[in-house]
Formats: sequence, C-alpha cells, structure tokens
Amino acid sequence: MMFFLTSFNLMMFSMFNFNMSMIFLLKKLNYIFDWSIYMKNFLMIKMILFMDWMSLIFISTIFLISSMVILYSINYMSTDLNLNRFMMLILIFISSMILMITTLNLMTILLGWDGLGLSSYCLVIYYQNKKSYNSGMITILMNRIGDIFILISISMMMMMNSWNFLFINNINYMLMLFIFSASITKSAQIPFSTWLPMAMAAPTPISSLVHSSTLVTAGIYILIRFNYLFTQNILNLMMIISSFTMLFSGISANFEFDLKKIIALSTLSQLGLMMFILSFQLTLISFFHLIMHAMFKSLLFLCSGIIIHNFFNNQDIRLISFNNLYMPFINMTFFMSSMTLCGMPFLTGFYSKDFIIEMFNMKTNNYMLFSTMYISMGLTMSYSTRLMYFLNIKILKNMNYIKLNFNNLMNYSTFSLIFLTIFFGSFMNWLIFNSLNYIFLPKINKFMVFMFLILGMMLGIMLNKMFFMKNLILMFIYKFSNLMFFLPLNFKKNKINFFKLNLSMNFIQDYGWNEYLIFKKMLYMLNFFNHMNFKILKFNLFMIMFISMIFYFILMFF
Repeated sequence: MMFFLTSFNLMMFSMFNFNMSMIFLLKKLNYIFDWSIYMKNFLMIKMILFMDWMSLIFISTIFLISSMVILYSINYMSTDLNLNRFMMLILIFISSMILMITTLNLMTILLGWDGLGLSSYCLVIYYQNKKSYNSGMITILMNRIGDIFILISISMMMMMNSWNFLFINNINYMLMLFIFSASITKSAQIPFSTWLPMAMAAPTPISSLVHSSTLVTAGIYILIRFNYLFTQNILNLMMIISSFTMLFSGISANFEFDLKKIIALSTLSQLGLMMFILSFQLTLISFFHLIMHAMFKSLLFLCSGIIIHNFFNNQDIRLISFNNLYMPFINMTFFMSSMTLCGMPFLTGFYSKDFIIEMFNMKTNNYMLFSTMYISMGLTMSYSTRLMYFLNIKILKNMNYIKLNFNNLMNYSTFSLIFLTIFFGSFMNWLIFNSLNYIFLPKINKFMVFMFLILGMMLGIMLNKMFFMKNLILMFIYKFSNLMFFLPLNFKKNKINFFKLNLSMNFIQDYGWNEYLIFKKMLYMLNFFNHMNFKILKFNLFMIMFISMIFYFILMFF
C-alpha cells in the first residue's frame, strides 16, 4: 500500500510539473534561485537552481515514468525479499536525477551525476550473480570515466572564479572537450557504448526507468544546456560519433537474440539520433525527441517485462512465440510502441523523428551523412519487424509452458503510457513548435524515409529467412554483428588473460559464446578445478573448446 501511495504521489508531482512547465512556456519565464554558500577572496561557491520549461517538463516525464514503474514493480517484484531496498534505490535515483537537471553549477551537477552512477550500479547488480556483477562493474567503471572528465573540468573552471556556466559566453577548448567526453560516457556513444546492453542484467522495471528514459538522456541534456558554447570542431566530432553509433547499434540489433538487449540497442540508436541533430545546434528538436522517446521506450520495456514474466523469465526470443494468441493486448501495445519507434505517421515518434529528418534535409550535407542517416532509419524498421516476426508468427521448435496472469498491476501501469504514446507527440508539437518552420523539400526527399522504412521491413523479413551457417563469410558477418563489432570482447576477463598470453585462466567471468555451446554445470566444474589450482587441470578457454569438441565427436560417432 505504501508503494502504491508513492506511485500516486509521483503521478501528482508529474501533473503539477507539467502544468508549471506549460505556464513557463507560454509566459516565457525563467527562474533562478541563487544561494551563496561560501565567499572568500577569489572563490565564490553558489548553489544555483535554474527553472525553465525544459527542466520542468523533463522532471515531469521522470516523475510520470517512475510512478508507472513503481506501480509495475509492486507486482513484478512481489516475491522478492528486498522489495524495500529496491524502492529506496529507485527513489535515490530519481532525486539525484532531479538534482542534476535543476542545477547549473558543475559541483552540484557532479553530485547528481555521481548519485546516478552509484544508484545505477546498485540496481544493475540487484540480482546478485556473476553476470550481474560483471555488467555492474563495466557500467560503473565506464561511468567513472565521465566523472573524471567532470572533475577535470571543475578544476579547469577554477580559473573563471565560478562554477556556474550560465553566465559564461566563451570557454576553453579543452574544457569543452572534457564536458563533451563526460556526456558521451553517460549517453553510451561509441567508444563507451558497451555498457548499455550489458546493463540489461538489471530487473526490467529498472531497464524501463533508468536505461531507456532518464539516465542515458542525462548526457544529452547536459549537451543541450552547454550547446551555445560549442565550437564547430566539437560539433563535427559529435556528428561523426553519433552517426556511427546510430548505424552500428542498428546493425547489432538485427543479429541479437536477447529481447531486452534488442530494445537496449534501439535506445542506443535513438540516443545517436538525438546527438546527431544536436550537432546541427537544433537543441529544441533534440529535446523534443528526448521526451517523446522516453514515453514510448519505457512502454516498450514494460511490455517486454510482462512477456518475459509470463514466459517464465525467459528472455531469448527464439523460445517465445504466438504472443498474439497468448496475450493479445500486451502484444498490441508492444507492436504499437515499436511502430512509434520506427516513426509511423501520426503516432508520437513521428512528430519528432520526421521533423528531425526534414531539418536534416534542409541543412547542407554530404553523401556519407545522408546515407548513414537513412540506412539507420531503415535498420530501425528492420529490427522491429524481425522482433515482431519472432514474437508472433515464428513456428516454435519446442513446446512452451506459459503462465498467464492478466488481472494485475503490471497491465494497468501501461495504460497511461499507451495514451501518451499515441497522443503526446501531437499536442507537444502544437505547444512547442507553434511557429511553423519553413521546410521546402522536393517530393523525393519528403518520401525518401518511407521508402527506406519499406526497405527495412523487407530486410527484417529476409534476415529471418536467411541461414547464416551456410559458409564461413556469412558466419563471420553474423558473429561480427552479434558481438557488436567485437567491442565488448576487450572488457572480458578471458580475453584480457589471453592478451597477457599466460597458460592458465583462473576465472572465466563472462562465457560469451560458450553459453550456447556447453552446459553451465560443466563450465562451473572446470572453473572450480581451476580455482583449486590442480596441476593437471590447467584449463584455459581453448582447452575448454577442445574438450567440448572431443566430447561432441564421441557423442556423434559412438
């Protein structure tokens, strides 16, 4: 009951903040609360709270999604022993997020930033097993890099006698680079993008709140606030990094089999899109897409959580099928939010995504950027189609026993998000962009994106029908794309030991492809013997593969 009241209060706060933001937007108000904490000689430490319609509407979105997530968690985590701790961690996360949004002072931003990193780490390692531990370590260490960049920029802003960047109009090039690097670690752009799919070891409500709508958009929000200080060089760097992120996460999502990882990679792709349009200094459109994306992506995660819950905690989409028969309502919602993600006309995602593409077409672009942008759009459609095919119409090779329980809070928590996924984009578009931009494009440019969406749909259907194990080149392409261009391999314990070229491997932390090939118990036994330091059993990865190969040969021939 207490958590239900918490959820209700957060919903009320959300509505209040939304109304406030509308007042601020229509009357063009900005409020600055200035509190001098310490003044001595040259140094002045101030706590500054800055309220405008942007920060208020962002806070309202966070409150709304977290209220839905808490409602959802009451049912999803009902059998969990540490439910109180889970809820406390969510509240810590929300408060540090709000601290980060409302302040314009690098010290207080660092406080909120660190609170985000810490609570996110605690939530990723919530199910305390080896996989969660490995993912949590990668998450927090990558976010520490961003914290270090912010610390360096704090020490560099000492020269300016103040840490609030609201009143600064020109800035050191180095300082800009550090702030940009900090935000790309938080927003999981290349080369820091491996932590976002790995953070899917967290419970599904956490993936919905933290890793889709709030934490990963914190970096984008900081860049929106700092945007008027950036020079053209930094903007070009931003453009290159974000376009590559869009492309490569789209390709990876087409070869992934984990339901939550596919949605995480689509989040990565959308973050790339926001940063991409930010590099043209179109901050308002970027922020608009950020809010819209938070709505439909959290809904997508909540629906995937219900599907996983009803299929006995199974995340592999190869083992899930016939959702349209088992849970038609949830399937419909999932399909609708996927279509919104692709930019289906007149749903929420269309208003922001189509606007981004039109403004992008109005700028002067080269061929490379143009093709990257449109191919990424097609890939979005492609992995959504593939996901729908796998969840609905694929014929199963095995029999699933499913447990269906519909009269619960998990289904009710999606209702308000469904409404917002359909209508929110339309009325926010009226409110924010009421002065019409003059967009003048030829017909082929206007309809190009729809051609790419249809091509993407065809690609998604084709990928399902392709058989990748036919020859070595196709198999390499498959492995290359599935393992995200081999980027995560650099962070795995076994590969690090392999780089050291030593004989034995003490502890295999992340099994990678071996999960698909070998029994877990066998791996555990090998690890255990390894830990006991038996002289005979000096197992490394290649040894394990060799033994399993011999084992298979024995099974085949005898």
